[in-house]
Amino acid sequence: MPSLRVLGHAFRAWRRNLKWSKHEPETPYLADLLSGAPVCLHVGASDGRHSYVMTQVAPKAFIHAFEPSAFTFQVLQTCIRWHGISDRVTVVHAAAAETSGEMLLVTPKKMSGRMGRAYAFVSHTAPNGPARPDLEDQGMDIQPTPVVRLDDYCAEQGIERVDFIRMDIEGAEQKALEGAQGVLDRDRPHVLLEIHPAMLAARFGGSADEVVAMFRTRGYRMFALNGDRLEERTTVVGDLPWKDYFFIHPSRASRLPDGVFKARMAA
Repeated sequence: MPSLRVLGHAFRAWRRNLKWSKHEPETPYLADLLSGAPVCLHVGASDGRHSYVMTQVAPKAFIHAFEPSAFTFQVLQTCIRWHGISDRVTVVHAAAAETSGEMLLVTPKKMSGRMGRAYAFVSHTAPNGPARPDLEDQGMDIQPTPVVRLDDYCAEQGIERVDFIRMDIEGAEQKALEGAQGVLDRDRPHVLLEIHPAMLAARFGGSADEVVAMFRTRGYRMFALNGDRLEERTTVVGDLPWKDYFFIHPSRASRLPDGVFKARMAA
């Protein structure tokens, strides 16, 4: 039985999902990407809001939702069960990286005293000093967490096609994508990716430019919201600690649902 604290967090997330509140501005665009029976990877699933949305815009979708925090994983499990979508969402207690194994999950403690679960990230070693370069904290919680390589996970689970990846993992995106290059090359899935330039550089030895290059060298086109307008880009927006970007491959454009992406890809 989940603890009262888990149930409280799950109830808030479940209620927000039903009201379609507290969702990122990119969320409505999932309806322009998903149709039929897509297979989706939700990496950094948190409380499952994007997994829930995927099942609503594509009722035959099947999602593999990865969450490294032991606490948040219980929240995720509970939300998925309450929404009645356990048959379409497989929850996995793990982070994603370039190799499988185990890492540390670092969760900053905010200046308010609350745990900054939305800011948690994986690391091979405990940070010295502040947990993150873009956040003031008064300490951190550190716990071990399983880590999977997405290519290996898909092979082990017999996943022969991936249609969509949502990834929000606080700077670990480059490492996770290095472990999913087989899926990218085989399937050219649509991707909604939150890129964290400062965390990439400070905690993972990478860069936003390298992440973008992983897609552009494969022929992907990149889009981002500018206010309420979707614009095509070749680089990340400067001076932002993080931002979501869509990556769409031209080879998949004809199979997109009618909507903004299909129109933009035809332009």
